Amino acid sequence: MFIRQAVSFAAAIGLSVLVSNGLTSCQSKGSTSDSTSSADSATTGATAKENTAAATSVPDPTSIPASKIADAATILARPQVPVLCYHQVRDWRATDSKSAKDYIIPVAAFKEQMQMLADSGYHSILPDQLYAYLTTGAPLPSKPFMLTFDDGDLDQYEVAAPVLEKHGFKGSFFIMTVAIGRRGKQPYMDKTQIKDLADRGHTIGCHTWDHHNVKKYQGDDWKIQLEEPKAKLEAITGKPVRYFAYPFGLWNKQALPELQKRGYLAAFSLADKRDDQMPLYTIRRIIAGGQWKASTMYRNMIQSFDDK
Repeated sequence: MFIRQAVSFAAAIGLSVLVSNGLTSCQSKGSTSDSTSSADSATTGATAKENTAAATSVPDPTSIPASKIADAATILARPQVPVLCYHQVRDWRATDSKSAKDYIIPVAAFKEQMQMLADSGYHSILPDQLYAYLTTGAPLPSKPFMLTFDDGDLDQYEVAAPVLEKHGFKGSFFIMTVAIGRRGKQPYMDKTQIKDLADRGHTIGCHTWDHHNVKKYQGDDWKIQLEEPKAKLEAITGKPVRYFAYPFGLWNKQALPELQKRGYLAAFSLADKRDDQMPLYTIRRIIAGGQWKASTMYRNMIQSFDDK
């Protein structure tokens, strides 16, 4: 299902980010409103504190000895942690096509989804926690899940991050570096905003330079799309960049060792199957559909990551 989702998405927006007058990036499936009840302010405050406490226990993955890292079969046998993928978090415009609306989540719908997850007792985790869990079996908080955001759209900083923090959630933001600081119809975060997210405890990851399809890389593409953006983001945040998200969720086996030798510890796709030799570089995500109700998103999240 989710391979088809990624391919249809790629077809909808095209495989090239750069167009004549601006940028086209992968856009998230947003969801429509649902009648999920909200917790009262006291309950919400308590939940946010619990979620914040759960998210702050983040291990240093570089402190894990190589001898302690599990083999591929063990990693694949561990229960999967749900990972949600978002792109634009904004209200639909009259000019948005029907297919685009699948990948843009309206603000009210996004708030509703986060409220539902908080009310249901979910705790957000960051990639370092997921890495420690997958490689060593390190414990996670109850009902763990991950929130990821691709491209670096400004609305992720202005709209999504404050909603996350209201509930004590932390997110992982995968930045397409060619777009840093771009303004226009679809504005993107600048360097100060990216650093601010990192300083507030969110994770900054790499999403290539210009959203070029990883399956088409050759020659200097590995340096341009993987090395240089990583170095740029590390210079901006003052922190190591250890995680990568594939444009369109598409990958091939050639890319996996290329990511590993450039210092990435894990990578996130949108496919419904992980690589049997290097599963850390094909961690599954699902796009939260722009026209899904919150209850639909919840059901799809549970079903997609149920290993039974």
